[in-house]
Amino acid sequence: MHPFQIPRRAALLGGAGLLLGAPAMGQEAPRRGGTVTVLVTTDPRFLNPALRGNFSITNLAAKIIEPLVDLGPDGEPEGRLATAWDSTPDGLAITFRLRDGVRWHDGAPFTSADVQFSALEMWRKVQNYGTIVFRNLVAVDTPDATTAIFRFSRPMPLRQLLFAATELSYVAPRHLYEGTDFFANPANLAPVGTGPFKFVSYSAGQHCIVERNPSYWQPGLPYLDRIITRFVPDPAAATAAVESGAVDMSLFSSMPRTDLARLAREGRFRVSAKGNEANSIGNTLCFNHRKAELQDVRVRRAFVHAIDANFYVRAFLQGLGRRGLGLQPSSSAFFAPDLPDYPFDPRRAEALLDEAGYRRGAGGVRMTLRMTSTNGDDAVRFTTFVQQSLQRIGVRVTLTAYDSAAYLANVMRDWNFDLTAETIGFRNDPQISTTVFLRSGQPRGVPWSNQWGWLAPEMDSLIDTAAEEVDPARRKQLYHDLGAMVMRDLPLWFAVEQTYTSVVVPKMRNDHNNARWTGSHWADLWMAG
Repeated sequence: MHPFQIPRRAALLGGAGLLLGAPAMGQEAPRRGGTVTVLVTTDPRFLNPALRGNFSITNLAAKIIEPLVDLGPDGEPEGRLATAWDSTPDGLAITFRLRDGVRWHDGAPFTSADVQFSALEMWRKVQNYGTIVFRNLVAVDTPDATTAIFRFSRPMPLRQLLFAATELSYVAPRHLYEGTDFFANPANLAPVGTGPFKFVSYSAGQHCIVERNPSYWQPGLPYLDRIITRFVPDPAAATAAVESGAVDMSLFSSMPRTDLARLAREGRFRVSAKGNEANSIGNTLCFNHRKAELQDVRVRRAFVHAIDANFYVRAFLQGLGRRGLGLQPSSSAFFAPDLPDYPFDPRRAEALLDEAGYRRGAGGVRMTLRMTSTNGDDAVRFTTFVQQSLQRIGVRVTLTAYDSAAYLANVMRDWNFDLTAETIGFRNDPQISTTVFLRSGQPRGVPWSNQWGWLAPEMDSLIDTAAEEVDPARRKQLYHDLGAMVMRDLPLWFAVEQTYTSVVVPKMRNDHNNARWTGSHWADLWMAG
């Protein structure tokens, strides 16, 4: 099975009105120049993917800052700043040959010292997903300017590292970060990279602008002169912007699902899940395990029984999703359809809460909890549904929606929540996505990681074993076992899986041509006349 598949409902969206990607170029020659205007809902307020892994960040920054490898059109890793790689048989040393003659946008030469610094000081220590993937990285040798040898204390299968590197190996300029407070560095909002586009400007809550890098290492690229990304958090406004022609592309399901379906039927735009297969997401209910009531697995199971995820998909997502199960989306080769589940059953939910000692009291209330989320439309919709569902079984939930900065401070840094709605992304492999939310021992404040206070040595051991397993069949079985453990203990609940949908004007060419296109370089993107 190919590692990435488009969920059937997304593939059928709008029937014949859905086109799964850019039209074939045929005899068309790429057209140079022009500006593409892109719409997204979320302003990440941070533009360095070497420090934080997040879809919203890579969508903006990957045009400026490059990884060692990216995904090619065939779903396999292809070189960007790296040109070749190999591993020792024991998996303890992996060598990357780096592209020669590349320069940072400020004119400084790119060398293996930049890779060494990024890997040891950023990816390994503070990057949310990197703290798991690179935890056994002990050194990066740099025998010359175009060679970086990664040395591990435990086996690191080459293929696993390559797929991880598509998301986690963005290289930051050592000469701008060394000796600084990484997260206070002004380059985080005015990045200097090696990519096909150079940073121009960023206005919080408004836009991010990049322009063509005339000295890009890949001859003849990029084709575009400029990319403008507008932040439009209101879904109705997003639809208006698309239909008025104010933007050329809407990413990350930014519009109401009813409008996505309508536009697909009308055929004026290409409406597709293609190019997002490696970056599916899940509406996830996360528990703060420091809260006494939530330490009882019967309470967590009761909550899952009380929430009708299938109804949520039908009524609120227009069928563009499905009930989640385990840790991996159904599009993944690691998905396990035979895991135990907790079907919608409010009576069973009430019985479990009674059994746990949380009986209805005054006004029929069993307990009161605080639930947080970001202020994005999808997150707020999900938290409201959770609130209403739990209210029916006697659990009062108050809601707080934060902007990105306040959410990071309150949830990821200060643990100021009881429940939170996370939109957990799946990045083509469990090691570089879902397991980071379960593995203990991560530094406090590392965003999008295990900030829930979950501690389970048995689970930690299984996560570590699977990450080091070389045999694909054995590794898949280990992740199956991990999924079963997750469904048994419910440290969090992967309630609903979704694949992002994009809306694109017909004149776009070479868009959505790899499985994580929204977070890739766009050097070959162009517009027909």
